[in-house]
Amino acid sequence: MQSSQRFLLFCILLYIILAVGCRSDDSEFTLLSIKGEKLFVEIADEPHERQQGLMFRKSLPENRGMLFVFDEEDYRSFWMRNTRIPLSLAYIHADGRISEIVVLHPFDERPLKSKSKVKYALEVNIGWFEKHGIRQGDRIIIVPKSNTQIE
Repeated sequence: MQSSQRFLLFCILLYIILAVGCRSDDSEFTLLSIKGEKLFVEIADEPHERQQGLMFRKSLPENRGMLFVFDEEDYRSFWMRNTRIPLSLAYIHADGRISEIVVLHPFDERPLKSKSKVKYALEVNIGWFEKHGIRQGDRIIIVPKSNTQIE
């Protein structure tokens, strides 16, 4: 292999390493507080992000999740197509109050519809809400970015 080819290969590998390393940048997470418990979430507020969700991931770190943000309150429905991680999902009203918490089983394509109109949905590892004593009626607070530090 010539030196110019090695250099090009090196540049490509360096680009890949930097791109992958930057993916978990703190700026990509938003801190939520629920009854004093910290949860770092990715925000899915664009249609393609909401459609992708947590599909194809092998795991979800403890105290991490994904917050789905919709433009307005409406009945929402979630399923687990191509999702291997067992999840708990909270449907949340516009005021941040949890409407209900449901369990989502890996690869289950049956839609679980919210019982009321909601603006948000929050996916976490299965049992996370129970482990932290979080129930229907509790409020989720988004912590301003200036107070956010990934743990």
